[in-house]
Amino acid sequence: MGIFEQLPELLLPWYHAYKRDLPWRKDKDPYHIWVSEIMLQQTRVEAVKNYYLRFIAALPDVCALANVNDDQLNKLWEGLGYYSRARNLKKAAQKIMTDYNGIFPREYDDVISLPGIGEYTAGAVCSIAYDLPVPAVDGNVLRIAARLLNDDTSVDLPAFKSKIRSQLKDVYPEEAGAFTQALMELGATVCGPNRKADCKMCPCCDVCLAQLKGTVDSLPVRSPKREKRKEALTVFILQCGDKYAIEKRPGKGLLAGLWQFPNVPGKLAPQEALDRLEEYGLRPETKLKTVEREHVFTHIVWQMHGVYVKVKEIFGGFSWLTGEQIDAEAALPTAFRQFWNIREVNENE
Repeated sequence: MGIFEQLPELLLPWYHAYKRDLPWRKDKDPYHIWVSEIMLQQTRVEAVKNYYLRFIAALPDVCALANVNDDQLNKLWEGLGYYSRARNLKKAAQKIMTDYNGIFPREYDDVISLPGIGEYTAGAVCSIAYDLPVPAVDGNVLRIAARLLNDDTSVDLPAFKSKIRSQLKDVYPEEAGAFTQALMELGATVCGPNRKADCKMCPCCDVCLAQLKGTVDSLPVRSPKREKRKEALTVFILQCGDKYAIEKRPGKGLLAGLWQFPNVPGKLAPQEALDRLEEYGLRPETKLKTVEREHVFTHIVWQMHGVYVKVKEIFGGFSWLTGEQIDAEAALPTAFRQFWNIREVNENE
């Protein structure tokens, strides 16, 4: 019997005994599973829990998501990053309302046709919600497979992912949803990323070729990452009385449609920053205070030069909101919120 053929009998009892208590595992509602899987992309489980509960409380079903306004949606997503995920959730919900009468589709081909849903998410929803024998192969599963097979092929190659997906599909049991989640659980915990594998606790230890050959720590193999492009940015945190200047980003591109503090490319020297304020029609009331921060995106690193200054009057074509309004209404992505979170320190210096 092949290694993959033994996985259901090894993993299912282990999963039922040791699975984590996660809020999206309370039922098999495809809406809940879908939202959680989108949130979990590029994001840690612990970080997602509260976001998920708040999101479902505010938008309990497909209809509510389809009709939410963009500012509220972005505010619910604030801090999770990769905001295109939220935009695609809404687009998909609208398609479900128009094409499927508001009922989440049950067929794999229909699910994968929705905006923002690829093979992995479609497999997760269809297997967990409907017990369809469709694998959900992500980085966790690829890591497990590379170690089980002692395979040093680069796991980010499409051909490797396709091979593993095909082999897993052939061994899916009737408890398809539990099997999918067992693979996820194993790859997120015992055989987890960025730490030493806990082979003694692994239900697959006896059949794992990497464990038998002593190569666990060298797997999986990945292709070298490209160096991220670096961009300098000067960010103005402008305060007038109890109000602060913010503006909307363009509707397309990086962080599309979100709020930001006014900013310009490059790192401005103090006099250049003052000249820019003059161009905005603003007169400083205090000296400039500066702070350096960095924010890392998938392919870009923003090297951010923050300039704090109180001004004498409201001007410049920005939206001027109180701190309470910004906290309640404006979705500030993490790149800009890091300046907002330290404003009290600057005010009290």
